[in-house]
Amino acid sequence: MGSVGVLIGQGFDAHRFAPAGSGRELWIAGLYWPVPDSCSEADAAKYEGIEGDSDGDVAAHALIDALLAAARLGDIGSLFGVGADAHGAGMHGIDMLQEVVAHLASNGYTPASASVAIIGNRPKIGTRRAEAEAALSAAVGCPVSVTATTTDHMGFTGHGEGIAAIANALVEKI
Repeated sequence: MGSVGVLIGQGFDAHRFAPAGSGRELWIAGLYWPVPDSCSEADAAKYEGIEGDSDGDVAAHALIDALLAAARLGDIGSLFGVGADAHGAGMHGIDMLQEVVAHLASNGYTPASASVAIIGNRPKIGTRRAEAEAALSAAVGCPVSVTATTTDHMGFTGHGEGIAAIANALVEKI
């Protein structure tokens, strides 16, 4: 196999929304999504957090898998572990991304570009897209674009049970 300067990886993550009253915060794309002041009590449940060992940030987690896959360095589970007592338990996605970038660098890779597509009915990502791109780009050290879509009320994301993300990343050998 010849020398390859740029490598591509893909990642995916999905999580169920936490039950109302769980006290979980909603973190997506490195951003905290608070309940808007104008929200009714019924709508406030739509801002309940995401289940997971860490903060459940599907955008950050999918991007982590894409970066690690591109560099052929495993996946989020192999680096952070799985379960409540794992290395990644309780961590924020942005902190995990920064650790992944350091891991890439120690193995001779640097992120070059990335894209994340967030799949779900809520929250409305477009209202904070620029913030999300800035947060992820700062954590990874390269441009990261963020898009969002729904599944037209099909499947677990369409029924409002959870949220998912797909990411692609380019890394360069340094």
